[in-house]
Amino acid sequence: MHPIYVVNNFGQFNHLILRMLRDNDIDAKMIKNDVPVAEVADSCRGIILGGGPDISRAGNAPEYVDAGLPVLGICLGLHIISTARGGSIRPGASGGFGGIEVTINDHDTILAGYPDTISVWASHGDEVAEVPEGFRVLATSPICGVEAMAHETEPIFGIQWHPEVSHSVDGNRVYENFNTLTLERD
Repeated sequence: MHPIYVVNNFGQFNHLILRMLRDNDIDAKMIKNDVPVAEVADSCRGIILGGGPDISRAGNAPEYVDAGLPVLGICLGLHIISTARGGSIRPGASGGFGGIEVTINDHDTILAGYPDTISVWASHGDEVAEVPEGFRVLATSPICGVEAMAHETEPIFGIQWHPEVSHSVDGNRVYENFNTLTLERD
């Protein structure tokens, strides 16, 4: 069985994503975001696009969105998905890291098992301004209209918050849900 790849987009929490996966007995490997897309598509069962400081440093990550694999974007990963599929991003009104209450409006596959409201840790330095065609909003907050989104037919998901940090309640559930999805397709 192939591992899940965590794409390092130079974010400070990417190693925490890998650690959380491994702590939950999920086979995973960190890769740089400059690995050719064909190599990635042939050697993993799912891709997690980690966070990072700026979309200009995303390397090949936008191409991974169309590799035919399940994709989960975290923070900057959400922005990469949005822009790769025709959406847009903008600077967030609140910026910086902090706690926020997120309302889950659609308990889709990636958010299955969560209550309607959860406390999470997020950066809102940038946020999705326009959801790409074919995607729907799964979660919102008082300061961000797109805390999570999913494609209508493809296994592509994006989340603004950081489930891998201890401040996010039950963050491992997102990664367990993603793992289950990738196992069903492998």
